[in-house]
Amino acid sequence: MTEEKPTSSGETTPAAPKKVRIYSRRGDLGETSLFSGPRVGKDHPRIEAVGTVDELSCAIGLARSFGLPAEADEILERIQRKLIEVGTEITAMTPGRHAVPTIQPEEIRALEELIDSLSESLPPLTSFLIPGGTPPQAALQLARAVCRRAERALVVLLRSDPTFSRRPIAWFNRLGDLLFVLARRI
Repeated sequence: MTEEKPTSSGETTPAAPKKVRIYSRRGDLGETSLFSGPRVGKDHPRIEAVGTVDELSCAIGLARSFGLPAEADEILERIQRKLIEVGTEITAMTPGRHAVPTIQPEEIRALEELIDSLSESLPPLTSFLIPGGTPPQAALQLARAVCRRAERALVVLLRSDPTFSRRPIAWFNRLGDLLFVLARRI
């Protein structure tokens, strides 16, 4: 951050960049703040779920770092951007009150259509696949496994808070399938 600083002649010159600390020390006792909500323990179901979503984005980033085909990379970049929005939805106690974007049914259908389109040219599965293959395939399979863990964390959240929407669970279910298909395609 740079601020303007007035000189003796009235002109302004840029001030030295202001250092911003990355740490606040507010979480040192095991609590953190929810978006538009109270402070909760770092083991709260919402925090567990959003942490897993963050891990998923990192795993997708790892897969992207291997230089995927352009189509797959573009899909995964869009997914990473959506994961930021989904994280906000997860940590918002009242998303509607704060204009937080939420997963919509058409977004779930869009993932289904993408999965169907990408699957058309793949041979049928005749057995279970052992994760591995090339480094990008292995990274996508890791991302798929983290996605399934995020889905499970959302189920725990829904059971602890029945007001939480079921749509993110369905979206993550489809996303896991998409990551599986992408791993087979590259």
